[in-house]
Amino acid sequence: MNLAKCASFLITLFVILVVGDCIRVICRISPCPKTNPPLPIETVFQLPSSLPIWPSGTGFATASVSLGDLRVSEATEFDVVWRTRSGGPDNLGATFFEPSTVDIAQGYAVLGYHSQPNNKRFSGRSVVAYDDLNGNIKAPVDYISLWNSLSFEIDQDGIGFIWLPKCPDGYKALGHVVTNSTQKPSPDKIRCVKAELTEQCEHYKWIWGAEGFNVYTIRPSNRGTQAMGVHLGSFVAQVGGVMSDIACLKNTKSDLSAMPTLDQLKPLIDAYAPWVFFHPDEKYRPATVEWFFENGGLLYKKGDEANPVTILPDGSNLPQGGSDDNAYWLDVPPDSDARDNLERGDLAKAKVYVHVKPMFGATFTDIVIWMYYPFNGPATIKFRIFNIKADHLGEHTGDWEHVTLRVNNFNGELQSIYLSEHSGGTWVDATDIEFQDRNKAAVYASKHGHAFYSKPGLVLDGSDGIGLRNDCEKADLYLDTGFFYTLLSAEYLGTAVVEPPWINYSRKWGPRAAIYIQDEFEKIMKRLPKFLRSPFRRVFYKLPIKILEEEGPTSIKTKSSWYGDEI
Repeated sequence: MNLAKCASFLITLFVILVVGDCIRVICRISPCPKTNPPLPIETVFQLPSSLPIWPSGTGFATASVSLGDLRVSEATEFDVVWRTRSGGPDNLGATFFEPSTVDIAQGYAVLGYHSQPNNKRFSGRSVVAYDDLNGNIKAPVDYISLWNSLSFEIDQDGIGFIWLPKCPDGYKALGHVVTNSTQKPSPDKIRCVKAELTEQCEHYKWIWGAEGFNVYTIRPSNRGTQAMGVHLGSFVAQVGGVMSDIACLKNTKSDLSAMPTLDQLKPLIDAYAPWVFFHPDEKYRPATVEWFFENGGLLYKKGDEANPVTILPDGSNLPQGGSDDNAYWLDVPPDSDARDNLERGDLAKAKVYVHVKPMFGATFTDIVIWMYYPFNGPATIKFRIFNIKADHLGEHTGDWEHVTLRVNNFNGELQSIYLSEHSGGTWVDATDIEFQDRNKAAVYASKHGHAFYSKPGLVLDGSDGIGLRNDCEKADLYLDTGFFYTLLSAEYLGTAVVEPPWINYSRKWGPRAAIYIQDEFEKIMKRLPKFLRSPFRRVFYKLPIKILEEEGPTSIKTKSSWYGDEI
């Protein structure tokens, strides 16, 4: 190496060493920023495809909604105030947002801040209220310091402070304020609402927590088609087991002008109706109710079982109204060939039935898609490494399952879907949906039991490797529920939608099955190795009750979710 190159090398090395020492000194004085991997919440969720242009109507998807005494809108842009990076769902922490004042239309005021776990893409919404200067909303008179993260050894970006607005007499707080400094927030940060324009709220999903402090989403305590509480998108804080007094808004005049019109329902259903995938070995497939009636479905009457009645195609000769008094039930014909034909259903011509209803004070629309199966097949029980196919356990004539699409009336976007699972079900956020065709969800029906799930695979209804198998698979066997459907009911539209007579048949859609549980148990015991018979005997009657179902379902109109919320 010549002298010039040697000198250049020595100078470069000197600079690196000096600069390195400087950086280390600076970092000791003021901690250097961490390089953290990106969190899911740092990506904004969007539906796969752009929304259609909805036909003109009244107030649906117009960005604002009338609640009678208040007009509200939604903030769609948010500023990050504080973030934790541990704890909460999946131990990824949570983020706290302030609705951006740049985004909020002139004259509207913030009612609450938003928080969301970091394990999902951001999908925040926050209802803001229009201040028409008539005294329905007012600034808080002070703030109560509820909690701060100063003394907490948690992975966090800065320090978080949670404040509860102290409202004027006769007014309620609808959310918290979050800051990243000890300074008390300005009264202009949030508004309180006149108490008579609010409803009672309850905490719902856990967002995040640390050592006696927890944060939850909130929702109206009373929910259903007649309930007028409004879901705001804000959160509630719990400190030392005490929940903050946070209220929800109320649609005081039961104003339904933001609900979709009849002309808007078709493009809504076309946009979001899911694809339902069936297991390739599914024997018991869906059908239309009319097909069931026309192909041998019978009405039986208690005390006159020997003389079943053929059902008219529209069900107009079924008993109407009343309650499920066990006086009537439907069944397949006794002839084995006819019975087998009906039990297999008719997927090629199957259609679904749609019920549309207002939710959360008509700020959301629930589109309930009902599927009818003439027969529910026998269960498969998983017992450790063994899969036991029951002969008849779980069988019953008639099976109703449904998917509910929850649509935001401010913008027409799909918010979440509800998947019925036997006697219960689960809400799935739009961020967790597997989309199949543009904005249509992929839904998976379990083999024989027809419970709906958001992903393929095995879902075990039980614990410790013992329970009911729900097997789902993505196969060529599927139903596009938006292709062939009947708008069954939309009470808020008055007489615009005429309900078929069969919807008001309130009795069982199948008989009490002649299944003798002990006989089924003994059949299963004979198939098991001797060393497993005693352990199986101990758990058999602790299996999910749905395995032991012996009768068909009641009418869908008698279910609590018809007029109420799903959960």
